[in-house]
Amino acid sequence: MDFLQPPGWPRARGYSNGIAASGRTVFVSGMIGWDADGRFQTDDFAGQVRQALRNIVAVLAEADAKPEHIVRMTWYVVDKREYVAAYPEIGEAYREIIGRHYPTMTAVQVVALIEDRARVEIEVTAVVPE
Repeated sequence: MDFLQPPGWPRARGYSNGIAASGRTVFVSGMIGWDADGRFQTDDFAGQVRQALRNIVAVLAEADAKPEHIVRMTWYVVDKREYVAAYPEIGEAYREIIGRHYPTMTAVQVVALIEDRARVEIEVTAVVPE
């Protein structure tokens, strides 16, 4: 996996500008902050992020993939102010569950998610080296 950093560009914080990778591609559907039984344990934004990240890691494990194989993350949030306000807690959860691996990342605010209690949905693409 090669992280792409154009000369003269400031280094991205918390994500990468680009990644070149080859291997077996793993796609993970959007994960929300409910547990394996489909129940929300919290309505707290950072708490839902923490659970969604755990869910992602669990699905990746089914493909013998690890968090460091993630090359792309897309975050869908229902309130960007809530997302920004939770940066410190999100960062803590991210480093605990994903580590210090920062793939390409996009975050967008959406009107709503399909599950009414969901505050965030995260989908990922991973590439496992052959």
